Parts: sequence; structure tokens; C-alpha cells
Amino acid sequence: MIVDVEATRSIRQAELGSTKTMLDRVRTRFDLHPERLIADTAYGTGSMLGWRVDRKIAPHIPVLDKSGRSDGTWSRADFEWDAEKDQYVCPEGQTLKQIRRNYSDPNRGPTNGGRAKYRALKLTCQACPSKQKCCPNADARSITREEHEDARQVARDIAKTKQYDISMKLRKKVEMLVTHLKRVLGLGRLRLRGPCGANDEFLLAATAQNLRKLAKIFPAPQQTRQA
Repeated sequence: MIVDVEATRSIRQAELGSTKTMLDRVRTRFDLHPERLIADTAYGTGSMLGWRVDRKIAPHIPVLDKSGRSDGTWSRADFEWDAEKDQYVCPEGQTLKQIRRNYSDPNRGPTNGGRAKYRALKLTCQACPSKQKCCPNADARSITREEHEDARQVARDIAKTKQYDISMKLRKKVEMLVTHLKRVLGLGRLRLRGPCGANDEFLLAATAQNLRKLAKIFPAPQQTRQA
């Protein structure tokens, strides 16, 4: 059943904001506290994953990660994160630490926006037998750790579970509702203008879908013919 509707512009920031709005509204209206949230990769940004983890909502969502490399060299996923020592460990066993000394150049120090850069020693990388696989065009390897990387890792760990596979199948049922809206209810294009008009059309469409679902769950009683 559809329990809430929020019309937004077709941009990622607005859609992510509507998720928070609907979750808060459902909690206030119906006292619903979801244990998990299922969505596609567009909702797998670090800030949204961090918000859900803070709210104790398990993110069954593919992580939106652009740290992968297409040139065959090691990506960030190949490095092991050591939370206790606040450092990365490369496949060769060498450490990448955040701050080794004070830099006069601010661009070489800690980054802004909650991010942190971890670097290996130049001498270590120059003598490493796997340098061509790691940083062939740089003197030393560095890795940027995002602000909500812990929440990203929570989502990655969930993606390895059987429950995650079940959630992906359930997600397809939700996507079928969108297909039904476009093909059956004729909402390929909106007829009313503005955000308020779009919200009205979406509310009516969700109401129609819920009534259709209720009609299948609770069919009308059959009237017997009298002779």
C-alpha cells in the first residue's frame, strides 16, 4: 500500500529531500518506524546513507561510489580500512595515514567538507614492487575518505546478505507501481501545472492504486440470484 506521496522536481537533491520528508511524515501520522529502506543507486549517496544509519534504518541500497578505476590500477576498495588506528593498509601491507606532519601548503593538509586524505610515504611507494599497479603516475599513493564512509560500509556489508537479495526483488514490485501509473493510469505526462498540480495528480493516482489493491484483497460479496 502507498502510505505517502511527495511531488518533487526531477533532480536528485529534491528527490533525496522528499525521502526525509515522507519518512518523518509517516512516522508522525501512522507511527511507522521502518527497519529498512529499499531504493536504487540514486539514493545511495553518502549523506543519505549517513542520515539513514543515524536514524537506525538499514539501507538496502546500492552504494553510489565513483572511486573505482578503469585503468586497471588499485582502487580504494582494494585498500583495507583500519578504524582503530585511523589508517588504510595497502595490498602490500604498507600504511596510509592522514597526517604525518604539518604542511605549509593548505592543499596538502586535511581536506574540507568532512573528507580526509590519507597518504603513503614517498620512499615506501618508490621502492614498492607494485607501484605500477597502484600509482604509476604519482610519487606516492593517496586516498580520500568521504565524510559518511562508515555508513557506506554499512550499506556494502548489507549488500552481501540474503536479506538484501530479497529486498531487491521487493523493489521490483514497487517499480511496477510506477509502470502501472504511466501505462494504465495515463500519467506519462502531467496535465496540471506547477508543484501543487503535480502533487494533486500523484495523490489521486496513489488513491486509485490503493483502491485497486483493496478491491483485490477484499472483493465485493457475491449476490445470489433468487429463483
